[in-house]
Amino acid sequence: MTLIREDRPDTGIAILRLNRPEARNAINLEMRRRLVGELESIEADAMLRATVITGDLTAFAAGADVALLANASVMDLHRLGLARLWARVFGHRKPLVAAVNGYAYGAGFELALLCDMVFAGPGTRFALPEIKLGIMPGAGGTQRLVRLVGRHRAMDLLWSGEPLDGATAREWGIVNDLAERDDMVLPRAIARAEAIAAMPPAAVEMIKSAVIEGADLPLASALLIEQRNLQLLFDTDDQKLRMAAFLAKAGKGRGRAEAGSEGGEGHE
Repeated sequence: MTLIREDRPDTGIAILRLNRPEARNAINLEMRRRLVGELESIEADAMLRATVITGDLTAFAAGADVALLANASVMDLHRLGLARLWARVFGHRKPLVAAVNGYAYGAGFELALLCDMVFAGPGTRFALPEIKLGIMPGAGGTQRLVRLVGRHRAMDLLWSGEPLDGATAREWGIVNDLAERDDMVLPRAIARAEAIAAMPPAAVEMIKSAVIEGADLPLASALLIEQRNLQLLFDTDDQKLRMAAFLAKAGKGRGRAEAGSEGGEGHE
């Protein structure tokens, strides 16, 4: 089984574990298809509001399955539709949190870049070594990386193919949180996913939509998306109930303050 799924509906999260330990979780076609299928199933499940994608302590994913690609023709690549599969991962509406240990090379690094947040450990190594095989990243590695770290840093990684350690990845903004030990990465990623899952789901989805859709647009166009998504949230039960509860609590606080003020005046 190339992918193991664990649902935790009591906390609103799912965990997807890449599972090809004999190949350091190298991502083959079956794993890609299963990942897409499970994410589509999670997206349809109202009880699941965030997903953690992880591997094991040795490797998140040490690249793509080179055997699948070594003798491929241009038409073979087109028929495989690898970029289309990754696009469906990127289009997942709910939060994706990557818990990365060990190797995150090639397609593994690109998968982490598709996620909304990345948690890593001190033993993590990120790399895009495709140039050493005479090719280049083809699942967003060049474009998402340059938007995240800038052209000069991206070119250094892409042309050298050399790995980046977890601490540097944290400094460059690739990693949100760097755990002190490798075995702390997954628990911290799960805790963060659970905290997100506890938030109003429509607001979580609309925030992700605004960020993703607006990221590469001119500011004026991106602001229109932000306003659209904000307005849509005013038709949700969470908005009505939470704003009403906030106002009720604020009103009680004012009432207590006023009562305390009147009591103080009575003692003078």
